[in-house]
Amino acid sequence: MSFSLQHRTALEKAKGTKLAKEKLTKLLKNSYVKTILLGVILLGAVFAFWFGLRFALRTDYPLLAVASGSMTPTLNVGDLIIVQGVPGYNDLYAARAPEGTIIVFHKPKINPASADELIVHRAISSMENNGTWFFQTKGDGNLTPDGWFGEGALNGLVSQNLLVGKVVAVVPWVGNVPLFIRTPSGLILIILLFLVILFIEYVPELSKKAKAKNKTEDNAENRVES
Repeated sequence: MSFSLQHRTALEKAKGTKLAKEKLTKLLKNSYVKTILLGVILLGAVFAFWFGLRFALRTDYPLLAVASGSMTPTLNVGDLIIVQGVPGYNDLYAARAPEGTIIVFHKPKINPASADELIVHRAISSMENNGTWFFQTKGDGNLTPDGWFGEGALNGLVSQNLLVGKVVAVVPWVGNVPLFIRTPSGLILIILLFLVILFIEYVPELSKKAKAKNKTEDNAENRVES
C-alpha cells in the first residue's frame, strides 16, 4: 500500500514536471516573450559593460562626450573621451599644451544646490597646500587660464577632491550620439524608433493570429453546414 502510494506520488510529480517543461517551452516560443528576454539580455549586457568599465578604469565616469569647444583643436565637440581614475595626484603632469595632462573634474560649486557639471581641461600647473593638491587648468581653445572659485577651489585652482580622472584616449565623433539623444529631438527619435520596432515585431504576429482565428471559424462553419 505504501509502495503503491509512493509510486503514484512519483508518477504525479513526473507528470507535473513534464507539464511544466511543456508550458515553459511553449512560453519561450512566444514572440512577445522572446522580445522581452532579448531586451533583458541586452540591458544586462550594457549594465555589465558599464560597471565593468568603471571598475577597470577606477572612475565613475569612464566614458564622456565633449560638449563644448573649449579644448579645440585637441578635443572637438562630439568626441568621446575615455577617462581613467588617478591613483596619485602628484603623478599628474601639469604643463602648457600639448604636454600637460588633460583632466576631468567637477566644476566648483558656489551654491551647494547647483547642478553638477563636469569640465575637461588641461592641467597647466599644480601646487600642494596642507597635503592637498590643487591644479590650475586651461582649455586649449581658451586665451586665459581658468579662475575657479567656490567649494573645492583655492586661488583660482581646483582641488584634487573634485578630480574625476585623466583622459587616456579619444574616439572622434562618437560622442555626438549621446549628445544628440539628450536633446528633445533625440528623445523624440528614440521614442519613434521604439514604436516602429514594436509595430514591426507585433503587428505581423497579431495579423497571423487573426487570420488563423478566421480560418478556424470558417472551417467550423463549413462543418456545421455539411
